[in-house]
Amino acid sequence: MKIRRSERLIDMTQYLLEHPHTLVSLTYFSERYASAKSSISEDLSIIKKTFKQRGTGILETIPGAAGGVRFIPEISFEAAKQIVDSLCERLSERERLLPGGYVYLSDLLGEPDLLRKVGQIIASKYNNRKIDAVMTVATKGVPIAQAVSYYLNVPFVIVRRDSKITEGSTVSVNYVSGSSERVEKMELSKRSLKRGSRVLVVDDFMKGGGTVNGMTSLIDEFEAELVGITVFAESTFSGRRMIEDYHSLLCVKEVDTQTKTIKVVPGNYFDQASSEK
Repeated sequence: MKIRRSERLIDMTQYLLEHPHTLVSLTYFSERYASAKSSISEDLSIIKKTFKQRGTGILETIPGAAGGVRFIPEISFEAAKQIVDSLCERLSERERLLPGGYVYLSDLLGEPDLLRKVGQIIASKYNNRKIDAVMTVATKGVPIAQAVSYYLNVPFVIVRRDSKITEGSTVSVNYVSGSSERVEKMELSKRSLKRGSRVLVVDDFMKGGGTVNGMTSLIDEFEAELVGITVFAESTFSGRRMIEDYHSLLCVKEVDTQTKTIKVVPGNYFDQASSEK
């Protein structure tokens, strides 16, 4: 049954938002709404213009018989910076200071709207890179990895520090914790990652970089390729960090347990993003 154009525009927009990085043919939309391809093309032009004006993303047109449109989620530098500046203020609250100089951020990683925005910011960095999987370590990195994988429309895999019988056979590596210098172990199910996969590593927090370095070792064991590393937050580290090439959204610059003050600033994501503008 043919539907009204207003309804068609709403449904098409929703479909594209729910299927990022997916090529959708004009024939599919034409049959879905019992409408001529010329009408569908006009609708897509309206949606493309709106996405651009609102900073929602890019609606890419692929010409040819096998072509169509592909929605690529994107967030502007200004919008991303505004979100992260707000996060800096929230993380600088003195109530977040925990014994030992740790900063509490679990509540932020439990907010669906914030996770959605963080996922979009991180994913936007890799829109032009082929990604086959997003990798993180259990447990706090999981919601971030899930949000990023949604916007890249790829699976996410979870590295664990102890094997589960439900994981089947696993590949394990030993790694040195960058902050405590203890030797620890992490494992990943052999079924989680295909050989030759291009992997994006994400994590919630990085200090010495030992955990992230362990994940890069696992990627090597699977004969896969590391595409990039992005962490939600990092802290200053007096020693030599095990990872040098990475992006961070936030940086915990100073923690004073005596005055109970925390200073959080935007991470190097924006230094690099600014140079790419």
